[in-house]
Amino acid sequence: MIRMLLATFSALLLAWAPGAAHANEAVLDHSPLPEDKAALVRGAEIVATNCNGCHGLKYLRYRHLLNLGVSKDKVDEWRGSQSLDAVLASQMSDEAAKESFGGVVPPDLSLMASAREGGGHYLYSYLTAYHNTQDGVLGNTVFPETRMPDVLGMATATDAQQKAGIQAQAKDVSAFLIWAADPHAAERKHLGSYVLAYLAFMTVLLYLWKRRIWARIDQEPPIE
Repeated sequence: MIRMLLATFSALLLAWAPGAAHANEAVLDHSPLPEDKAALVRGAEIVATNCNGCHGLKYLRYRHLLNLGVSKDKVDEWRGSQSLDAVLASQMSDEAAKESFGGVVPPDLSLMASAREGGGHYLYSYLTAYHNTQDGVLGNTVFPETRMPDVLGMATATDAQQKAGIQAQAKDVSAFLIWAADPHAAERKHLGSYVLAYLAFMTVLLYLWKRRIWARIDQEPPIE
């Protein structure tokens, strides 16, 4: 697992982030991110319909989306003829991606929330940092070297209400990618509560058993 994370992080640095120093210097927005299932499902839909055209999620399977709560009709629409056990591969070939992005293949998003310092807050800040410069060029204050277009339309938002809607979408996407980096986290936490309860019960039971045994020993006459 550690080797997989290191390899993914190294690939991101080499292929997608030639100017990573700028990303480290950026001030991130640490406002709370949603954790409810409805937000995760909304984020999954945005990623599947907007991001999956260029980015893959090679450690996530369509079956995981069903477990998350995405409706089977939507999952069937997204996977097409692929099986439920197929991974969410990019819909764009590496050759087409290199041609579109100047020789660079967009990074896989499966572990992006774990690979970036700041996690989901980095992703949210990045998605909402798009703007148009005075020269009319699209820029991003969190990751200036990015080649990804402004998929949520933050740079062209004209009023506060529209920006608020985009920010909500960005939070949903960030929350979903946090889940995608570890889709079994909730199951482990749920199982962990049972394990802790079992250990607590066994501790009390063994303590009472120990007291009963030593009580009998204390009542025995001393050996002369």
